[in-house]
Amino acid sequence: MMYPVDLTRPMAEELVNAGFSSLSTPEEVDQAMAKKQGTTLLVVNSVCGCAAAHARPGVRMALQGTKKPDNMITVFAGVDKEATAQAREYMLPFPPSSPSIALFKDGKLVHVLERHHIEGRSAQIIAENLMGAFNHFC
Repeated sequence: MMYPVDLTRPMAEELVNAGFSSLSTPEEVDQAMAKKQGTTLLVVNSVCGCAAAHARPGVRMALQGTKKPDNMITVFAGVDKEATAQAREYMLPFPPSSPSIALFKDGKLVHVLERHHIEGRSAQIIAENLMGAFNHFC
């Protein structure tokens, strides 16, 4: 079941306003992931409470640190169905998870937070985890 865009737009805009490019087609995902130099942060956004309370705020907090990814992209599970499926292909061997956060360096997956890493953890813990990854890989 797809969620109405009017319902999810404010949730998507939280990341867009933080500097993310929102991708809605598989082709846009492939184009963004074709950048093999530098780092790319990919967030699979979601309507669930753990995305609202933990993932999105944690990502935004992490971006306040000194090191940040070169590229930041997002897809919205339940809205951008094909784009989300394509993004998840880049996250293999990790199973589909919403929300989820992945960091790529020079085209290689180097850090992943799956839903079970996000759910039940504070936004601050998510931010600290991501800042550690940014400090190491960015």
